[in-house]
Amino acid sequence: MASPEQQLAEFLRSRRGRVRPADLGLEPGSRRKVAGLRREELAMLAGVSTDYYQRIEQGRDVRPSDRVLDALGRALNLTDDETRHLHLLARAARRPVTPRRRASEQVPETTRRLLHTMTGPALVLGSHLDVLAWNPLAGSLFGGLDTVPGGERNVLRAIFLNPEARYVCPDWEASAIEYIGMLRAAAAADPDHPRVQELVGELSVRSADFPELWARHDVRETTRGRKHFGHPQVGAITLDWDAYPLPGRPGPTLIVYTAVPGSADAERLQVLASLLATETSVTTPERARR
Repeated sequence: MASPEQQLAEFLRSRRGRVRPADLGLEPGSRRKVAGLRREELAMLAGVSTDYYQRIEQGRDVRPSDRVLDALGRALNLTDDETRHLHLLARAARRPVTPRRRASEQVPETTRRLLHTMTGPALVLGSHLDVLAWNPLAGSLFGGLDTVPGGERNVLRAIFLNPEARYVCPDWEASAIEYIGMLRAAAAADPDHPRVQELVGELSVRSADFPELWARHDVRETTRGRKHFGHPQVGAITLDWDAYPLPGRPGPTLIVYTAVPGSADAERLQVLASLLATETSVTTPERARR
């Protein structure tokens, strides 16, 4: 993992490269060597000196103020999520490196009971996308979470390392970008967290797709969306999802998936629930005899 200063520099470079000069009223010019804004153009738009901005992009010992960050965000036309991310990266760069005590994320027993009373798929994700708890429907839709070893239950690992990921997740690229963006947001808040270092290191080595998508510096703080699943027993299912943060700083997040009542997706979900109930009723007596 890069240092906070380097992450800030890389993020700014990636966003500068995406801005089209023409969108800001700047002449493209036949001699332009960069696809996006030049450093001096961004510095001018943000109201800072070119030398000062250049030092930020070089990861040198610069601590930009919130005012400068806001000016850069406006000049780069950043989204609200990207602007928050920019401020998080800068705060991490300003913060002295000191050992931190990190408590493990816990799922309350009451939340675990709640999961198993819900009629739709639901799971609890940790801040680094580890799957901490789930109900049978969610476990089945995500490719059989019950069979995955505890330390490997992570949606990013599943997306990039599971050979069946593109079938289980038909909208693979969109989901991969979304999950990476969520991890980017967590990494900005605590860049030295061992779990971030572990995940990024493993996926950079074992996945051919991860390094390129990670280098895009996309960031997401999504609280709802739509996800497509491919299930071997019931086929394609499209579900809406909503995120509900649990207590803690940071705390785990409850993700609940629902289908439009009366839709084909709702019917397929019902069929899957019936299949899982039948499998449970068949295997329970067998377990009892052991």
